Amino acid sequence: MIGYVTIGVSDMERAKKFYTELLSDRGAKVVNDVGRIAFIGTKPGEAMLAVCEPYDGNECSVGNGVMISFAAESEDEIKTLYSKALSLGATDEGAPGVRVPGRFTGAYVRDHDGNKICFYMFA
Repeated sequence: MIGYVTIGVSDMERAKKFYTELLSDRGAKVVNDVGRIAFIGTKPGEAMLAVCEPYDGNECSVGNGVMISFAAESEDEIKTLYSKALSLGATDEGAPGVRVPGRFTGAYVRDHDGNKICFYMFA
C-alpha cells in the first residue's frame, strides 16, 4: 500500500550509508539516486524509504509524532536491528521490550538527523 516514505536529512551520503547498512540483511540498496533524493529498498515498485535534502533549501527537521517503523519477524530481529542501528551511530530512544503485553514488542532509535525509527512486531 505504501510506495515510499520520505525523510529529510542533512548529509545524503551518511544517510544512504546508514539505511543501506542497517537494512542490508533485507537486501536494501539505493534503488534510485537523483542527487538531492535517493530511494532505498530492494527494487522499484516495492515499498521504499527516500532520504532527501529538503526541496526548500532549509535545514531538515523531524516531525512531532512522525516515525518510520520496520516490521520484524521475531524479538531477536528487533534486538539485532536496534543494536545495529546504535552501532551505526543512532541514539537510543527505547530499548527492545514489550510495550503492550501479548500484543506489541518494539525498540526505538533516532538516526543522525533525529528521525525516529521503530523496529516492531505484533504478537
